[in-house]
Amino acid sequence: MGKMKTKRSAAKRFKLTASGKIKMKKANLRHILTKKSTTYKRDKRKGGYVATSDMPNVLKCLALK
Repeated sequence: MGKMKTKRSAAKRFKLTASGKIKMKKANLRHILTKKSTTYKRDKRKGGYVATSDMPNVLKCLALK
């Protein structure tokens, strides 16, 4: 059986940290920003981490497990 290929879309969206967490950019900051509060938008500028329940699926897409 051949090697598992990395999903390129996932490779562009997620990065693995040294401690084993998966970094990502938060969603909902692309358009229709006038009605969203400044606090909400400021929070979205910061990065986020993938939830532990979603990590197996992301790791599978990244062909790491």
